[in-house]
Amino acid sequence: MRLTTLSLTACLALLAPGFSAAAQDGNLFAPAVMVNERAITNYEVAQREAMLSLLSGPGDHHDEAVKGLIDDRLRLAEAARYGLVISDADVKNGMDEFAGRSQMKTDEFLQKLQEGGVDPQTFRDFVKAGLAWRAVVSATIAPTVRISDAEIEDARQLSLAHGEPRILLSELILPGTPEYIGQTGPLAEQLSATLKGDAAFAAAAEKYSVSDSAKNGGKVDWMPVSNLPQSVVTAVVGLSPGQVSKPLALPNAIGLFELRGLSDAAPPPKSLITVDYAKYLIPDIHTPEGAAAAAVVRAKTNGCGDLYGLAKKSPDGTLTEVNRPLTAVPADVALELARLDPGEFSTTIRQGPNTVLLMLCSRIVTEAPPQTQDELRAALFNDRVNTLADQRLDKLRAAANIRTP
Repeated sequence: MRLTTLSLTACLALLAPGFSAAAQDGNLFAPAVMVNERAITNYEVAQREAMLSLLSGPGDHHDEAVKGLIDDRLRLAEAARYGLVISDADVKNGMDEFAGRSQMKTDEFLQKLQEGGVDPQTFRDFVKAGLAWRAVVSATIAPTVRISDAEIEDARQLSLAHGEPRILLSELILPGTPEYIGQTGPLAEQLSATLKGDAAFAAAAEKYSVSDSAKNGGKVDWMPVSNLPQSVVTAVVGLSPGQVSKPLALPNAIGLFELRGLSDAAPPPKSLITVDYAKYLIPDIHTPEGAAAAAVVRAKTNGCGDLYGLAKKSPDGTLTEVNRPLTAVPADVALELARLDPGEFSTTIRQGPNTVLLMLCSRIVTEAPPQTQDELRAALFNDRVNTLADQRLDKLRAAANIRTP
């Protein structure tokens, strides 16, 4: 195993000023970093950074771009070592799958990237590296994993011993639309790194957050973990009380979350939550017209049914009602719904020049049937494979010759 010429952290630190200078000199196609004597150019870094910015990716976009490109070089090299080939059809299907997560067709997704200055080839390369790594994992790691009946029984007993946890959070929501992301992205990174303790987080939430909870210092009441979108749960897993999450990309927003408490509750876990909610467009809540419209809703409605009377003379599209599983609800909407009881509403989300008055109509919780042996085996198998894949990539990175030219 060869020692790295330069640690990844040191490489990122040295690269940042060098990249800026190279870009200013117009030397975009000069090597920015070498990985096992294969170049990653300044152009590739700039393109990946722009793509991460458009996708509101977490972390410092420059550092994450460099790290991601280094890992992609290692993934592709490992696939080549095993003779694994990713076809054009595979890449096309992978692009379709990725774009579909944003509820877009691939052509529409590529158009959005191009409008932000990202070449379609940058997206293709990103997808191809991911598929190459998936192929490596499927061919070399997955066949080695075996889950015993004893492990399945241990997992079953553990699931029966714990009720559904509840969580206590504070939130700070920043606008993440294109006109704001240049300012709010760096602000989110700064706040994530510097906010310590309830008082500091509450002060920042009151000053910067666009959520309805800002007036309470971002504090949200206890809620079942299952009410939250999975992306938020993932962001706070592993935090200790008082710690603040990394910035989390939400549709048109960036979220920071402080974990204030976590407790087990008596009820057993639930598997499926279906939500019925209404979206009622009103003028910007910060204008007199918008504030008045929200006041009318507060005074004259007890639930979603009353909204139809208010909207009967409004243009088509002013009021829509949606019923779907919580897992299919956009993360920003799911986050708002998580803290609402039926008949309550929030006014945090925007749609163009309007505020979306979001009202929860109902929340239906379906009890989970006991997991079958096959389901438990599959879950344990996926966890084991993912852990081993991460370890493999860590070893490849440690063994690589990573240096600045």
